[in-house]
Parts: sequence; structure tokens; C-alpha cells
Amino acid sequence: MPNLPWRPDTGFSTSWHPSRGIEHSGIVYSTVSWFTRDSAKSADVSFVGLVVASQSGDNTTWLNGELPSWTKIVYVTDSADAEFAVPVNKGRESMVYLSYIIDHYTELPEVVVFSHANRYQWHNDDPWYDGLRVLSRLNLSYVKEQGYSNLRCVWTLGCPVEIRPLLEAEDDMALSNSYDAGAGSFYKAAFEVLFPGVAVPEAVGVTCCAQFAVTAEAIRQRPRDDYERYREWLMESELHDGLTGRITEYSWHVIFGREPIFCPSAKHCYCRLHGLCNVTCEGDGVCREYYTLPDHTHFPDGWPEVDRQGQWQNITRLRDDYERMYPH
Repeated sequence: MPNLPWRPDTGFSTSWHPSRGIEHSGIVYSTVSWFTRDSAKSADVSFVGLVVASQSGDNTTWLNGELPSWTKIVYVTDSADAEFAVPVNKGRESMVYLSYIIDHYTELPEVVVFSHANRYQWHNDDPWYDGLRVLSRLNLSYVKEQGYSNLRCVWTLGCPVEIRPLLEAEDDMALSNSYDAGAGSFYKAAFEVLFPGVAVPEAVGVTCCAQFAVTAEAIRQRPRDDYERYREWLMESELHDGLTGRITEYSWHVIFGREPIFCPSAKHCYCRLHGLCNVTCEGDGVCREYYTLPDHTHFPDGWPEVDRQGQWQNITRLRDDYERMYPH
């Protein structure tokens, strides 16, 4: 894996192109086969850890019995009595991820997968937004080769550019800590604390939403002191929980050695990371036959056996049909 880019002595240069007009047209009820496995294409990765950021009301039982060879740790951010708790419930999943890295720095698994708690989430890169499907099909050998991989391939949301730190620092909202303020207004100031001595980039882009896989080698390219500084910033920042979490969400790829704009081709990502090489894409970041941005972030009771219209659908048959269409 390459050394960490953009050290203070290397400077920074990048280019970006305007949005390609990424559209969404609501839910597409595609089909996908159901299966679970322990990353069949990952024979050279023997020790995998799954770190889950949850709250006390979340249901993580969907992980029971799945991915049996993975070591799972489920943090509960709003319970000081939980087996795996965090110092302060701030920064959303970032406090969990950083606490895990700090506490396990000398004994990290070969690959660590960082995930949210709910199985079905609007940003899960799957036709039914199924997190277990995303985890089950990961090619961890590819993660080992790359060092860091976002679990999400499509560019909606975050790519090609999500934040323009230098421009947005001049916005009026940069003086506000309200919930109307965007993370971009504060990204420049935060970046200077998180990455001292590194030039603030003109643009930052990475596909959302803070779920990724990373190797122990990539994590340890930074000293533990760096991760302690990041967590200290989370705890001491006057910015509210949403802003600190959002800023960190768009910093993980930089922390693990990627350029400020990290937007690989979605088609390449689907093929190499998920083994889905037959997916058709309309552009670098749009593959509507596999993922469309939903109109709503919440799913009806009974999803995916119950569709958005409240009608039963034969999800087993639909998944089997999709497996035949897109073997991997």
C-alpha cells in the first residue's frame, strides 16, 4: 500500500469537475439474490473485525449468526453501562470508530469494517438497502490491497465534490452553530486542527456515509496520538453533534491516506469490492439498476417483504432472479 499522501512537504493539488447531474427517480424495485457468506474472495484475510456504532434503541440482532468468522464489537453510544461504551456521546459514529482504534491500536484485526447499526438504511449500496448484503459480499482481499475502501460505490451523495472548505469558510453560516449550518462552513477550521501543517484543500469529495473497511496497516500509518487528537477535537469542539460527525465523515478517507477527492468509478468499485462486474452504469458514479436514492429515509414495517406501497412482494424470488442476472 502506498505511503500516506499529502504530507506538509508535498503540497496539494487537485482538480474537480461539476456534478454530472446525478438524478434520482424514487425507488426501483430491483432484484437481488439472498445469501450470506464470509467473503469467499478473501481467502488471504484471516482476521476480520466488525465495529458497529449503535444506540440503545437499535436492533442489531440481524448480525447474530451471520459472518461467523468475523469478530464483532457493538458499541452503544448512549449507555455508559454498555459493555462497549464511549467517553462522550458526540460526533455520531466517529466517536465509536476513534475509540475503537485508540483502544485496540496495538492489536487490530487484519481488516476492520466500520458499520452503522441498522440493517436497512437508505445509504446502503444495495437494491433493498440491505447492510447484511453489503457486508456479506465484501472482497476483503481487495480491501487488503487498497488499504481503505468505502463500502458505498455510487456517488450519491458526496461525489464528485461535497465540500469546498476555502469558499464555505467565508459563508455567513460559518459564524453559526445552528442546525441550519452546513459542515462545509467549519471544515477549514477543523481541518487545521485535525491535520496541522497540511494545506487545506480547495475541494473535498467522497461518497457518503461513514461506512468503510480499512486495514490495520493503513490505520497504523498514523500514530495513535493522531487518533487521540481527532477524538479530543470531537469532545472539545463547540460544534454540535451533527456538525462534528459530518466533518469527520468527510475526513476518514484523508486520515487513511487518500486524496481529498476520492471518487473511484462506481462500476470498478462494484466489480472489485463487491464482485458485481455486470452492473450497468450511466456514468462514473450513477448505476440506477443497482442503487437509486430513495424518496424517504425510513422503510415501512416489514420491509423488504412489504414494499413502499404496503404490498407484499416475494423477496426470495426477486433476490434469486437478481442473482441469476448478476452472478459474482
